[in-house]
Amino acid sequence: MAHKLAFIGFGGVGQGLASILIDKKEKLKEQYGTDFQVVSISDLYKGSIHDPEGLNLEQVLDSLKQHKTLEGYPESSRLIRGWDSMETIEKSNADTMIEITFTDVNTGQPAIDHCKKAFESGKNAVLTNKGPVALAVKELQKLASEKGVEFLFEGTVMSGTPAIRMPLTSLAGNDIKEIKGIFNGTTNYMLMRMDQGLEFEDALKEAQDKGFAEADPTNDIEGYDVMYKMVIMANVVMGASITKEEVARTGITSLTPADMKEAKDNGETWKLIGKVVQENGSVKASVGPERLKLDDPLAGINGALNAVTYECDLSGPVTLIGAGAGIPETGFALLIDLLNMKK
Repeated sequence: MAHKLAFIGFGGVGQGLASILIDKKEKLKEQYGTDFQVVSISDLYKGSIHDPEGLNLEQVLDSLKQHKTLEGYPESSRLIRGWDSMETIEKSNADTMIEITFTDVNTGQPAIDHCKKAFESGKNAVLTNKGPVALAVKELQKLASEKGVEFLFEGTVMSGTPAIRMPLTSLAGNDIKEIKGIFNGTTNYMLMRMDQGLEFEDALKEAQDKGFAEADPTNDIEGYDVMYKMVIMANVVMGASITKEEVARTGITSLTPADMKEAKDNGETWKLIGKVVQENGSVKASVGPERLKLDDPLAGINGALNAVTYECDLSGPVTLIGAGAGIPETGFALLIDLLNMKK
């Protein structure tokens, strides 16, 4: 029996997952007994198509390549065009909604409303948007549970590197006292280049030229991106109920060449560290630049890589290193959730 999917949003990440489903179709069936079938795609700019018996993903990607929209997808007696996102979620015969729209991280919208509509329609929700998980995870988990569906979001913290699933499953049984890591590749790249002698502005321009930093880099360099991720780690992995306002946040804009030199002279290096600490029954989260000794596992993480160390009482410290962004990596994060779905 095929597991039917509806894509809400179909940018790079959605197309990345579609390519994975094409390339790995037979292997996924052989290894895991899964048969994923995309029945609906709804994108604000590219258009909307639905076929209850399944869309041809090669033809979907071919239409986008030729027309930049879904207009070129072949007509059939079953094909329905023009549903908006809410109609698609409600009317599609999909089992699972994949929510990958452009979402405002400050409000979590429209992704929060999409998730609620999916749960109310009896559909699971899988997403990579940080906003809904950082702002409303408890509410959304409760609604999903009441409706007997699943809410999965591995890709919200470190893309395809399983920073959420690993502590919840592989490290289960440990008391995790601290989560500490590098959760933003843009600032990590910049700090590496500043350590090599570049001024802040030059490091930022280089990061923008390489596509690591946005035209408006505020989200990265002021620590907002990591702040949201720390809310997710605190609430999902540590079981806390903190808000973004409770996270102490400092970016990297005040670091000077003198700061970089002083650290180097002391056998240390600067990293933008996101941290969640459990002590005396309370959980506190922060993000800010820290000087790390060179023998710290996180000190050697350079370029756009991400890494996280879990301080565990039984297994000792465990460090996970991997890509924190990228189209195939984030597409893979969605696949992780789909393969681990119980319903």
